[in-house]
Amino acid sequence: MILLNILRFSVVLSVVCCADWWENGNFYQIYPRSFMDSNADGIGDLNGIASKLEYLKEIGVTGTWLSPIFKSPMKDFGYDTEDYRSIQPEYGTMADFENLVARCKALDIKLILDFVPNHTSDLHDWFIRSVNREEEYKDYYIWHPGKVVNGERAPPNNWVSVFRYSAWEWNDIRKEYYLHQFVKEQPDLNYRNPKVVQAMKEVLIFWMEKGVSGFRVDAVPYLFEVEADENGDYPDEPLSGECDDPDSSCYLSHIYTQNIDETFEMAYQWREVLDKFTLEHGTETKIMMTEAYTSLENEIRFYTDGTVNGSQIPFNFELISFINKESTAKDYKFRINSWLSLMPEGYQANWVMGNHDNKRLASRFGVARTDLMNILLQTLPGIAVTYNGEELGMTDVYIPWNQTVDPAACNTNETVFHTFSRDPARTPFQWDDSVSAGFSTNKTTWLPVATDYKTNNVKLQKLSPFSHLKIFKKLTKLRRTKTFTDGDLNVVALDDDILVYERTLSGEDTYIILLNVSSNNRVVDLTKVFANLPARLEVITSSLRSPSLYLAGDVVNTASVRAYPQVGTVFVAV
Repeated sequence: MILLNILRFSVVLSVVCCADWWENGNFYQIYPRSFMDSNADGIGDLNGIASKLEYLKEIGVTGTWLSPIFKSPMKDFGYDTEDYRSIQPEYGTMADFENLVARCKALDIKLILDFVPNHTSDLHDWFIRSVNREEEYKDYYIWHPGKVVNGERAPPNNWVSVFRYSAWEWNDIRKEYYLHQFVKEQPDLNYRNPKVVQAMKEVLIFWMEKGVSGFRVDAVPYLFEVEADENGDYPDEPLSGECDDPDSSCYLSHIYTQNIDETFEMAYQWREVLDKFTLEHGTETKIMMTEAYTSLENEIRFYTDGTVNGSQIPFNFELISFINKESTAKDYKFRINSWLSLMPEGYQANWVMGNHDNKRLASRFGVARTDLMNILLQTLPGIAVTYNGEELGMTDVYIPWNQTVDPAACNTNETVFHTFSRDPARTPFQWDDSVSAGFSTNKTTWLPVATDYKTNNVKLQKLSPFSHLKIFKKLTKLRRTKTFTDGDLNVVALDDDILVYERTLSGEDTYIILLNVSSNNRVVDLTKVFANLPARLEVITSSLRSPSLYLAGDVVNTASVRAYPQVGTVFVAV
Protein backbone atom coordinates (compact mmCIF):
# COMPACT_ATOMS: atom_id res chain seq x y z
CA MET A 1 0.00 0.00 0.00
CA ILE A 2 2.81 2.42 0.90
CA LEU A 3 4.61 1.62 -2.35
CA LEU A 4 1.42 2.28 -4.30
CA ASN A 5 1.02 5.62 -2.56
CA ILE A 6 4.61 6.55 -3.35
CA LEU A 7 4.11 5.63 -7.01
CA ARG A 8 0.83 7.54 -7.19
CA PHE A 9 2.44 10.55 -5.58
CA SER A 10 5.33 10.58 -8.04
CA VAL A 11 2.76 10.69 -10.86
CA VAL A 12 1.12 13.72 -9.24
CA LEU A 13 4.46 15.48 -8.99
CA SER A 14 5.16 14.89 -12.65
CA VAL A 15 1.80 16.46 -13.52
CA VAL A 16 2.23 19.64 -11.49
CA CYS A 17 5.98 20.21 -11.80
CA CYS A 18 6.85 23.85 -12.32
CA ALA A 19 3.34 24.61 -13.56
CA ASP A 20 2.67 27.79 -11.60
CA TRP A 21 4.26 30.32 -9.26
CA TRP A 22 2.66 29.01 -6.07
CA GLU A 23 3.54 25.37 -6.51
CA ASN A 24 6.47 24.24 -4.35
CA GLY A 25 6.17 27.69 -2.76
CA ASN A 26 7.73 28.80 0.49
CA PHE A 27 5.05 30.85 2.25
CA TYR A 28 5.69 32.94 5.33
CA GLN A 29 3.00 34.17 7.69
CA ILE A 30 3.47 37.68 9.06
CA TYR A 31 1.56 38.77 12.14
CA PRO A 32 1.53 42.50 11.22
CA ARG A 33 0.99 43.78 14.76
CA SER A 34 4.26 42.18 15.84
CA PHE A 35 6.56 42.18 12.81
CA MET A 36 8.00 45.70 12.52
CA ASP A 37 6.94 49.08 13.92
CA SER A 38 7.86 52.04 11.69
CA ASN A 39 6.34 54.89 13.72
CA ALA A 40 7.35 54.10 17.31
CA ASP A 41 3.83 53.47 18.65
CA GLY A 42 4.73 49.95 19.81
CA ILE A 43 2.52 48.33 17.16
CA GLY A 44 3.72 46.80 13.90
CA ASP A 45 2.50 48.29 10.63
CA LEU A 46 2.56 48.07 6.85
CA ASN A 47 5.52 50.39 6.39
CA GLY A 48 7.40 48.25 8.87
CA ILE A 49 6.67 45.15 6.80
CA ALA A 50 7.74 46.95 3.60
CA SER A 51 11.05 47.88 5.24
CA LYS A 52 11.82 44.21 5.95
CA LEU A 53 10.87 42.59 2.66
CA GLU A 54 14.52 42.14 1.71
CA TYR A 55 14.85 39.86 4.73
CA LEU A 56 12.06 37.67 3.39
CA LYS A 57 13.77 37.50 0.02
CA GLU A 58 17.06 36.63 1.68
CA ILE A 59 15.62 33.66 3.57
CA GLY A 60 13.95 32.19 0.48
CA VAL A 61 10.33 33.27 0.93
CA THR A 62 8.26 33.25 -2.28
CA GLY A 63 4.99 34.49 -0.80
CA THR A 64 3.85 36.08 2.42
CA TRP A 65 0.38 36.16 3.93
CA LEU A 66 -0.58 38.83 6.39
CA SER A 67 -2.88 38.27 9.34
CA PRO A 68 -5.83 40.72 9.11
CA ILE A 69 -5.07 44.34 8.25
CA PHE A 70 -8.62 45.60 7.57
CA LYS A 71 -10.27 48.24 9.74
CA SER A 72 -11.30 46.69 13.05
CA PRO A 73 -12.12 47.61 16.66
CA MET A 74 -9.57 44.89 17.55
CA LYS A 75 -11.76 42.85 19.87
CA ASP A 76 -10.06 39.85 18.25
CA PHE A 77 -7.13 41.74 16.73
CA GLY A 78 -8.43 42.10 13.21
CA TYR A 79 -10.55 38.98 13.00
CA ASP A 80 -13.50 41.28 13.73
CA THR A 81 -13.73 43.30 10.52
CA GLU A 82 -15.45 46.67 10.59
CA ASP A 83 -14.74 47.55 6.95
CA TYR A 84 -13.45 45.04 4.39
CA ARG A 85 -12.18 47.80 2.10
CA SER A 86 -10.21 49.95 4.54
CA ILE A 87 -6.86 49.56 6.28
CA GLN A 88 -6.73 49.51 10.08
CA PRO A 89 -5.37 53.01 10.95
CA GLU A 90 -2.80 51.59 13.39
CA TYR A 91 -1.29 49.71 10.47
CA GLY A 92 -1.26 52.58 7.99
CA THR A 93 -3.18 53.91 5.02
CA MET A 94 -4.30 52.59 1.66
CA ALA A 95 -1.32 54.43 0.17
CA ASP A 96 0.95 52.49 2.53
CA PHE A 97 -0.70 49.26 1.38
CA GLU A 98 -0.22 50.16 -2.26
CA ASN A 99 3.43 50.87 -1.55
CA LEU A 100 3.73 47.44 0.09
CA VAL A 101 2.20 45.81 -3.00
CA ALA A 102 4.70 47.64 -5.21
CA ARG A 103 7.66 46.62 -3.04
CA CYS A 104 6.52 42.99 -3.05
CA LYS A 105 6.20 43.07 -6.82
CA ALA A 106 9.68 44.54 -7.19
CA LEU A 107 11.14 41.72 -5.09
CA ASP A 108 8.92 39.02 -6.65
CA ILE A 109 7.33 38.17 -3.31
CA LYS A 110 3.65 37.37 -3.65
CA LEU A 111 1.32 39.11 -1.19
CA ILE A 112 -1.58 37.15 0.32
CA LEU A 113 -4.25 38.77 2.49
CA ASP A 114 -6.22 37.25 5.36
CA PHE A 115 -9.90 37.12 4.42
CA VAL A 116 -12.31 36.66 7.35
CA PRO A 117 -15.67 35.72 5.80
CA ASN A 118 -17.59 33.95 8.58
CA HIS A 119 -18.33 37.04 10.65
CA THR A 120 -17.89 40.80 10.83
CA SER A 121 -17.48 43.21 13.69
CA ASP A 122 -20.68 44.35 15.39
CA LEU A 123 -19.56 47.83 14.32
CA HIS A 124 -19.74 46.93 10.64
CA ASP A 125 -22.27 49.03 8.75
CA TRP A 126 -24.02 45.85 7.59
CA PHE A 127 -24.68 44.76 11.15
CA ILE A 128 -25.89 48.16 12.27
CA ARG A 129 -28.36 48.22 9.36
CA SER A 130 -29.40 44.66 10.12
CA VAL A 131 -30.04 45.56 13.76
CA ASN A 132 -32.33 48.34 12.51
CA ARG A 133 -34.12 45.91 10.18
CA GLU A 134 -33.31 47.83 7.00
CA GLU A 135 -34.84 45.74 4.24
CA GLU A 136 -31.60 45.27 2.29
CA TYR A 137 -29.67 44.07 5.34
CA LYS A 138 -32.19 42.58 7.77
CA ASP A 139 -31.18 39.00 6.86
CA TYR A 140 -27.43 39.60 6.51
CA TYR A 141 -26.90 37.84 9.86
CA ILE A 142 -28.45 34.90 11.73
CA TRP A 143 -31.28 36.24 13.91
CA HIS A 144 -33.75 34.45 16.17
CA PRO A 145 -36.35 35.66 18.72
CA GLY A 146 -35.25 33.02 21.21
CA LYS A 147 -37.56 31.08 23.47
CA VAL A 148 -39.13 31.41 26.89
CA VAL A 149 -38.03 29.02 29.63
CA ASN A 150 -39.77 29.20 33.02
CA GLY A 151 -41.04 32.64 32.15
CA GLU A 152 -37.54 33.90 31.26
CA ARG A 153 -36.13 34.83 27.87
CA ALA A 154 -33.52 32.28 26.70
CA PRO A 155 -31.29 31.66 23.67
CA PRO A 156 -32.73 29.58 20.80
CA ASN A 157 -30.70 26.48 21.66
CA ASN A 158 -27.55 25.15 23.37
CA TRP A 159 -24.94 26.20 20.80
CA VAL A 160 -21.65 27.31 22.39
CA SER A 161 -19.10 29.81 21.11
CA VAL A 162 -15.49 28.83 20.35
CA PHE A 163 -14.54 31.39 23.00
CA ARG A 164 -16.93 29.93 25.64
CA TYR A 165 -20.51 30.57 26.67
CA SER A 166 -23.63 30.77 24.51
CA ALA A 167 -23.16 31.42 20.79
CA TRP A 168 -26.30 33.61 20.92
CA GLU A 169 -26.33 37.25 22.06
CA TRP A 170 -29.44 39.33 22.72
CA ASN A 171 -29.73 42.64 20.87
CA ASP A 172 -31.97 45.06 22.73
CA ILE A 173 -32.68 47.22 19.66
CA ARG A 174 -33.86 44.48 17.33
CA LYS A 175 -35.24 42.43 20.23
CA GLU A 176 -33.71 39.24 18.89
CA TYR A 177 -30.68 37.04 19.40
CA TYR A 178 -27.88 36.93 16.84
CA LEU A 179 -25.47 34.06 16.31
CA HIS A 180 -21.75 34.52 17.01
CA GLN A 181 -19.51 31.49 16.92
CA PHE A 182 -16.60 33.51 18.24
CA VAL A 183 -16.73 36.57 20.56
CA LYS A 184 -20.05 38.37 20.89
CA GLU A 185 -18.66 41.32 18.95
CA GLN A 186 -18.29 39.00 15.91
CA PRO A 187 -21.79 38.30 14.55
CA ASP A 188 -21.98 35.48 12.00
CA LEU A 189 -22.97 36.37 8.46
CA ASN A 190 -25.87 34.55 6.83
CA TYR A 191 -24.48 32.72 3.80
CA ARG A 192 -27.93 31.47 2.86
CA ASN A 193 -28.59 35.05 1.77
CA PRO A 194 -27.39 35.50 -1.86
CA LYS A 195 -26.75 39.19 -1.16
CA VAL A 196 -24.14 38.26 1.46
CA VAL A 197 -22.50 35.80 -0.91
CA GLN A 198 -22.24 38.44 -3.63
CA ALA A 199 -21.00 41.15 -1.26
CA MET A 200 -18.15 38.94 -0.07
CA LYS A 201 -17.20 37.99 -3.61
CA GLU A 202 -16.95 41.70 -4.38
CA VAL A 203 -14.53 42.07 -1.46
CA LEU A 204 -12.23 39.52 -3.07
CA ILE A 205 -12.40 41.33 -6.40
CA PHE A 206 -11.63 44.69 -4.73
CA TRP A 207 -8.35 43.43 -3.28
CA MET A 208 -7.32 41.52 -6.40
CA GLU A 209 -7.71 44.79 -8.26
CA LYS A 210 -5.30 46.25 -5.70
CA GLY A 211 -2.73 43.68 -6.78
CA VAL A 212 -2.80 40.92 -4.16
CA SER A 213 -1.95 37.40 -5.28
CA GLY A 214 -4.57 35.60 -3.22
CA PHE A 215 -6.22 35.03 0.12
CA ARG A 216 -5.87 32.95 3.23
CA VAL A 217 -9.48 32.25 4.22
CA ASP A 218 -10.15 32.16 7.96
CA ALA A 219 -12.35 29.76 9.95
CA VAL A 220 -13.98 28.18 6.90
CA PRO A 221 -15.83 25.32 8.69
CA TYR A 222 -18.12 27.83 10.44
CA LEU A 223 -19.59 29.47 7.33
CA PHE A 224 -22.91 27.62 7.35
CA GLU A 225 -25.20 26.28 10.03
CA VAL A 226 -27.90 23.69 9.50
CA GLU A 227 -31.05 25.22 8.05
CA ALA A 228 -33.80 26.18 10.48
CA ASP A 229 -36.90 23.99 10.55
CA GLU A 230 -40.36 25.06 9.34
CA ASN A 231 -40.83 27.04 12.57
CA GLY A 232 -37.55 28.85 12.17
CA ASP A 233 -35.89 26.89 14.98
CA TYR A 234 -32.46 25.27 15.20
CA PRO A 235 -31.71 21.92 16.88
CA ASP A 236 -29.57 21.48 19.98
CA GLU A 237 -26.16 19.94 19.38
CA PRO A 238 -25.43 16.63 21.14
CA LEU A 239 -22.94 16.28 23.98
CA SER A 240 -19.45 15.33 22.83
CA GLY A 241 -18.28 13.55 25.95
CA GLU A 242 -14.92 15.31 25.56
CA CYS A 243 -15.26 17.61 28.58
CA ASP A 244 -17.68 18.35 31.41
CA ASP A 245 -17.69 22.17 31.16
CA PRO A 246 -21.03 23.25 29.59
CA ASP A 247 -19.61 26.72 28.84
CA SER A 248 -16.79 25.30 26.72
CA SER A 249 -16.88 24.53 23.01
CA CYS A 250 -15.57 21.04 23.70
CA TYR A 251 -18.79 20.20 25.56
CA LEU A 252 -20.76 19.76 22.33
CA SER A 253 -20.37 17.83 19.10
CA HIS A 254 -20.69 20.55 16.44
CA ILE A 255 -22.66 18.62 13.85
CA TYR A 256 -25.03 21.51 13.12
CA THR A 257 -22.60 24.45 13.11
CA GLN A 258 -19.46 23.19 11.36
CA ASN A 259 -18.53 21.47 8.09
CA ILE A 260 -22.01 21.71 6.57
CA ASP A 261 -21.98 20.62 2.91
CA GLU A 262 -22.67 24.14 1.64
CA THR A 263 -19.38 25.26 3.23
CA PHE A 264 -17.36 23.35 0.66
CA GLU A 265 -19.56 24.64 -2.15
CA MET A 266 -18.80 28.20 -1.01
CA ALA A 267 -15.07 27.52 -1.24
CA TYR A 268 -15.56 26.25 -4.80
CA GLN A 269 -17.48 29.43 -5.64
CA TRP A 270 -14.66 31.60 -4.32
CA ARG A 271 -12.17 29.67 -6.42
CA GLU A 272 -14.36 30.38 -9.44
CA VAL A 273 -14.20 34.11 -8.65
CA LEU A 274 -10.41 33.97 -8.42
CA ASP A 275 -10.02 31.98 -11.63
CA LYS A 276 -12.42 34.23 -13.51
CA PHE A 277 -10.49 37.32 -12.41
CA THR A 278 -7.21 35.74 -13.52
CA LEU A 279 -8.64 34.91 -16.93
CA GLU A 280 -10.40 38.22 -17.55
CA HIS A 281 -7.49 40.39 -16.40
CA GLY A 282 -4.65 38.28 -17.75
CA THR A 283 -2.93 38.19 -14.36
CA GLU A 284 -0.89 35.62 -12.51
CA THR A 285 -2.91 32.88 -10.84
CA LYS A 286 -4.76 34.07 -7.75
CA ILE A 287 -4.62 31.48 -4.99
CA MET A 288 -6.71 30.49 -2.02
CA MET A 289 -5.45 29.02 1.25
CA THR A 290 -8.19 27.66 3.49
CA GLU A 291 -7.95 27.34 7.27
CA ALA A 292 -10.01 24.44 8.58
CA TYR A 293 -9.31 22.54 11.78
CA THR A 294 -11.43 19.57 10.83
CA SER A 295 -11.10 15.92 9.87
CA LEU A 296 -8.46 14.92 7.34
CA GLU A 297 -11.21 13.93 4.92
CA ASN A 298 -12.77 17.39 5.19
CA GLU A 299 -9.41 19.13 4.76
CA ILE A 300 -8.85 17.16 1.57
CA ARG A 301 -12.38 17.95 0.40
CA PHE A 302 -11.43 21.63 0.06
CA TYR A 303 -9.17 20.75 -2.89
CA THR A 304 -12.02 19.67 -5.16
CA ASP A 305 -15.30 17.79 -5.33
CA GLY A 306 -13.94 15.87 -8.30
CA THR A 307 -15.59 18.24 -10.77
CA VAL A 308 -14.69 21.79 -9.76
CA ASN A 309 -11.64 23.16 -7.96
CA GLY A 310 -11.51 24.69 -4.51
CA SER A 311 -8.52 25.76 -2.49
CA GLN A 312 -5.07 25.33 -4.01
CA ILE A 313 -3.73 25.14 -0.45
CA PRO A 314 -6.16 23.67 2.08
CA PHE A 315 -3.92 24.00 5.11
CA ASN A 316 -2.58 20.62 6.19
CA PHE A 317 -2.87 20.64 9.98
CA GLU A 318 -1.99 16.98 10.45
CA LEU A 319 1.46 17.76 11.84
CA ILE A 320 0.54 20.84 13.88
CA SER A 321 -2.49 19.10 15.41
CA PHE A 322 -1.27 15.57 16.02
CA ILE A 323 2.53 15.62 16.28
CA ASN A 324 4.20 16.72 19.52
CA LYS A 325 7.44 16.18 21.41
CA GLU A 326 6.25 12.75 22.56
CA SER A 327 5.42 11.54 19.05
CA THR A 328 7.29 8.59 17.61
CA ALA A 329 8.80 8.24 14.15
CA LYS A 330 5.87 5.97 13.30
CA ASP A 331 3.48 8.79 14.21
CA TYR A 332 5.30 11.17 11.84
CA LYS A 333 5.21 8.64 9.04
CA PHE A 334 1.51 7.97 9.55
CA ARG A 335 0.57 11.67 9.38
CA ILE A 336 2.73 12.32 6.31
CA ASN A 337 1.44 9.33 4.36
CA SER A 338 -2.16 9.94 5.43
CA TRP A 339 -2.22 13.28 3.62
CA LEU A 340 -0.38 12.02 0.55
CA SER A 341 -2.58 8.95 0.19
CA LEU A 342 -5.84 10.95 0.28
CA MET A 343 -4.70 13.97 -1.75
CA PRO A 344 -6.42 13.98 -5.15
CA GLU A 345 -4.24 13.34 -8.17
CA GLY A 346 -2.78 16.44 -9.81
CA TYR A 347 -2.76 18.59 -6.65
CA GLN A 348 0.07 19.63 -4.34
CA ALA A 349 0.66 18.77 -0.72
CA ASN A 350 1.37 21.45 1.86
CA TRP A 351 2.87 21.33 5.35
CA VAL A 352 2.23 23.68 8.27
CA MET A 353 4.27 23.59 11.50
CA GLY A 354 3.24 26.82 13.20
CA ASN A 355 0.89 29.80 13.16
CA HIS A 356 -0.53 32.58 15.33
CA ASP A 357 -3.10 30.26 16.96
CA ASN A 358 -0.65 27.68 18.34
CA LYS A 359 2.30 27.55 20.68
CA ARG A 360 5.57 28.23 18.90
CA LEU A 361 7.36 25.34 17.27
CA ALA A 362 10.43 25.59 19.56
CA SER A 363 8.18 25.63 22.63
CA ARG A 364 6.03 22.69 21.50
CA PHE A 365 8.90 20.43 20.49
CA GLY A 366 11.77 21.88 22.53
CA VAL A 367 14.45 24.28 21.31
CA ALA A 368 16.74 21.35 20.55
CA ARG A 369 14.34 20.12 17.85
CA THR A 370 13.93 23.52 16.15
CA ASP A 371 16.12 22.64 13.19
CA LEU A 372 14.84 19.08 13.00
CA MET A 373 11.31 20.38 12.52
CA ASN A 374 12.37 22.98 9.95
CA ILE A 375 14.30 20.29 8.09
CA LEU A 376 11.14 18.19 7.99
CA LEU A 377 9.07 21.14 6.78
CA GLN A 378 11.46 22.14 4.02
CA THR A 379 12.29 18.70 2.63
CA LEU A 380 8.81 17.22 2.20
CA PRO A 381 7.25 17.56 -1.28
CA GLY A 382 4.93 20.44 -2.08
CA ILE A 383 4.41 23.72 -0.25
CA ALA A 384 5.95 24.86 3.05
CA VAL A 385 4.28 27.39 5.36
CA THR A 386 6.36 29.05 8.10
CA TYR A 387 5.15 31.33 10.89
CA ASN A 388 7.34 34.40 11.40
CA GLY A 389 10.07 33.73 13.95
CA GLU A 390 10.14 29.95 13.57
CA GLU A 391 13.26 30.30 11.41
CA LEU A 392 15.00 31.82 14.46
CA GLY A 393 13.73 29.32 17.00
CA MET A 394 11.72 32.03 18.78
CA THR A 395 9.87 30.63 21.80
CA ASP A 396 6.65 31.48 23.59
CA VAL A 397 6.83 34.47 25.93
CA TYR A 398 5.15 34.30 29.31
CA ILE A 399 2.38 36.91 29.44
CA PRO A 400 0.85 37.40 32.91
CA TRP A 401 -2.91 37.63 33.42
CA ASN A 402 -2.84 41.43 33.84
CA GLN A 403 -1.16 41.83 30.42
CA THR A 404 -3.20 39.21 28.56
CA VAL A 405 -5.23 40.57 25.65
CA ASP A 406 -6.26 37.47 23.68
CA PRO A 407 -10.04 36.96 23.97
CA ALA A 408 -9.57 33.20 24.00
CA ALA A 409 -7.77 33.63 27.33
CA CYS A 410 -9.65 36.64 28.66
CA ASN A 411 -12.91 34.67 28.52
CA THR A 412 -11.49 32.16 31.01
CA ASN A 413 -9.95 33.03 34.39
CA GLU A 414 -6.66 33.76 36.10
CA THR A 415 -6.16 30.10 37.00
CA VAL A 416 -6.39 28.50 33.54
CA PHE A 417 -5.92 31.40 31.10
CA HIS A 418 -2.43 30.42 29.99
CA THR A 419 -3.72 27.13 28.55
CA PHE A 420 -5.94 29.09 26.17
CA SER A 421 -3.87 32.22 25.48
CA ARG A 422 -2.37 32.75 22.04
CA ASP A 423 -0.50 35.87 23.15
CA PRO A 424 2.78 34.01 23.92
CA ALA A 425 3.23 33.16 20.22
CA ARG A 426 2.32 36.66 19.00
CA THR A 427 5.02 38.76 20.68
CA PRO A 428 7.27 41.18 18.75
CA PHE A 429 9.73 39.81 16.21
CA GLN A 430 13.34 39.75 17.41
CA TRP A 431 15.45 41.69 14.92
CA ASP A 432 18.47 42.69 17.03
CA ASP A 433 19.68 43.47 20.57
CA SER A 434 18.56 47.11 20.64
CA VAL A 435 15.50 48.57 22.37
CA SER A 436 12.45 46.28 22.03
CA ALA A 437 14.49 43.79 19.99
CA GLY A 438 14.65 46.25 17.09
CA PHE A 439 10.94 45.81 16.53
CA SER A 440 10.24 49.34 17.78
CA THR A 441 12.15 52.30 19.19
CA ASN A 442 9.41 52.48 21.82
CA LYS A 443 10.29 50.68 25.06
CA THR A 444 6.62 49.79 25.46
CA THR A 445 5.14 47.41 22.89
CA TRP A 446 1.60 46.07 22.55
CA LEU A 447 2.80 42.74 23.94
CA PRO A 448 6.08 42.44 25.85
CA VAL A 449 9.24 41.45 24.01
CA ALA A 450 10.89 38.12 24.87
CA THR A 451 13.48 38.35 27.64
CA ASP A 452 16.01 36.41 25.52
CA TYR A 453 16.00 38.87 22.61
CA LYS A 454 19.63 39.91 23.17
CA THR A 455 20.82 36.35 22.61
CA ASN A 456 18.27 35.30 20.00
CA ASN A 457 17.71 37.69 17.11
CA VAL A 458 18.25 38.04 13.37
CA LYS A 459 21.37 40.20 13.68
CA LEU A 460 23.15 37.76 15.98
CA GLN A 461 22.16 34.71 13.95
CA LYS A 462 23.45 36.31 10.76
CA LEU A 463 26.82 36.93 12.42
CA SER A 464 27.10 33.53 14.06
CA PRO A 465 28.93 30.77 12.15
CA PHE A 466 26.13 28.36 13.11
CA SER A 467 22.53 29.40 13.65
CA HIS A 468 18.93 28.33 13.11
CA LEU A 469 18.59 31.10 10.53
CA LYS A 470 21.57 29.94 8.48
CA ILE A 471 20.26 26.38 8.49
CA PHE A 472 16.84 27.63 7.40
CA LYS A 473 18.35 29.60 4.51
CA LYS A 474 20.33 26.59 3.37
CA LEU A 475 17.17 24.49 3.43
CA THR A 476 15.09 26.95 1.40
CA LYS A 477 17.85 27.11 -1.20
CA LEU A 478 18.12 23.32 -1.33
CA ARG A 479 14.35 23.06 -1.66
CA ARG A 480 14.47 24.81 -5.03
CA THR A 481 16.56 22.03 -6.59
CA LYS A 482 14.82 19.67 -9.02
CA THR A 483 14.98 16.67 -6.73
CA PHE A 484 12.95 18.50 -4.12
CA THR A 485 10.54 20.24 -6.49
CA ASP A 486 9.89 17.28 -8.78
CA GLY A 487 11.21 14.20 -7.02
CA ASP A 488 9.71 11.13 -5.38
CA LEU A 489 9.36 10.55 -1.64
CA ASN A 490 9.91 7.31 0.25
CA VAL A 491 9.34 7.52 4.02
CA VAL A 492 10.49 4.86 6.49
CA ALA A 493 10.12 4.70 10.27
CA LEU A 494 12.85 2.38 11.43
CA ASP A 495 11.38 2.23 14.92
CA ASP A 496 9.98 4.75 17.39
CA ASP A 497 13.17 6.85 17.26
CA ILE A 498 14.23 7.21 13.64
CA LEU A 499 12.35 8.70 10.71
CA VAL A 500 14.29 8.57 7.47
CA TYR A 501 13.23 9.34 3.92
CA GLU A 502 14.80 9.71 0.51
CA ARG A 503 14.05 12.25 -2.21
CA THR A 504 14.95 10.93 -5.63
CA LEU A 505 14.64 12.00 -9.25
CA SER A 506 16.17 10.30 -12.26
CA GLY A 507 19.27 12.12 -13.43
CA GLU A 508 19.45 14.28 -10.30
CA ASP A 509 21.08 14.01 -6.89
CA THR A 510 19.56 11.68 -4.32
CA TYR A 511 19.04 13.07 -0.82
CA ILE A 512 18.56 11.24 2.45
CA ILE A 513 16.90 13.00 5.38
CA LEU A 514 17.55 11.40 8.76
CA LEU A 515 15.56 12.58 11.79
CA ASN A 516 16.14 11.23 15.28
CA VAL A 517 13.01 12.39 17.08
CA SER A 518 14.09 10.77 20.34
CA SER A 519 16.69 11.46 23.05
CA ASN A 520 18.58 8.26 22.26
CA ASN A 521 21.88 7.88 20.42
CA ARG A 522 21.47 5.57 17.45
CA VAL A 523 23.56 4.15 14.62
CA VAL A 524 21.76 3.36 11.35
CA ASP A 525 22.76 1.17 8.41
CA LEU A 526 21.07 3.01 5.54
CA THR A 527 22.15 0.37 3.00
CA LYS A 528 19.48 -1.87 4.55
CA VAL A 529 16.83 0.84 4.25
CA PHE A 530 17.17 2.15 0.69
CA ALA A 531 18.43 0.33 -2.38
CA ASN A 532 21.31 1.46 -4.57
CA LEU A 533 22.84 3.94 -2.16
CA PRO A 534 26.58 4.61 -2.57
CA ALA A 535 29.05 3.67 0.16
CA ARG A 536 29.30 7.26 1.37
CA LEU A 537 26.99 10.20 2.00
CA GLU A 538 27.89 13.86 2.31
CA VAL A 539 26.33 16.14 4.91
CA ILE A 540 24.44 19.10 3.43
CA THR A 541 23.20 20.52 6.73
CA SER A 542 22.40 19.36 10.23
CA SER A 543 20.76 20.64 13.40
CA LEU A 544 22.41 23.53 15.22
CA ARG A 545 23.14 21.37 18.24
CA SER A 546 25.44 19.19 16.14
CA PRO A 547 28.18 21.51 14.76
CA SER A 548 30.79 19.42 16.55
CA LEU A 549 29.06 16.24 15.37
CA TYR A 550 28.15 16.91 11.74
CA LEU A 551 29.41 19.78 9.60
CA ALA A 552 28.42 20.58 6.03
CA GLY A 553 30.78 18.69 3.76
CA ASP A 554 31.47 15.86 6.18
CA VAL A 555 31.40 12.43 4.56
CA VAL A 556 29.98 9.43 6.43
CA ASN A 557 29.82 5.68 5.90
CA THR A 558 26.36 4.83 4.59
CA ALA A 559 26.36 1.54 6.49
CA SER A 560 27.10 3.23 9.81
CA VAL A 561 25.44 6.63 10.16
CA ARG A 562 25.24 8.05 13.65
CA ALA A 563 21.82 9.56 14.43
CA TYR A 564 22.30 11.98 17.27
CA PRO A 565 19.45 12.71 19.74
CA GLN A 566 16.87 15.27 18.54
CA VAL A 567 19.00 16.01 15.49
CA GLY A 568 17.97 16.19 11.86
CA THR A 569 20.49 15.81 9.04
CA VAL A 570 20.27 16.14 5.27
CA PHE A 571 22.68 13.99 3.26
CA VAL A 572 23.39 13.80 -0.46
CA ALA A 573 24.54 10.61 -2.14
CA VAL A 574 28.14 10.96 -3.40
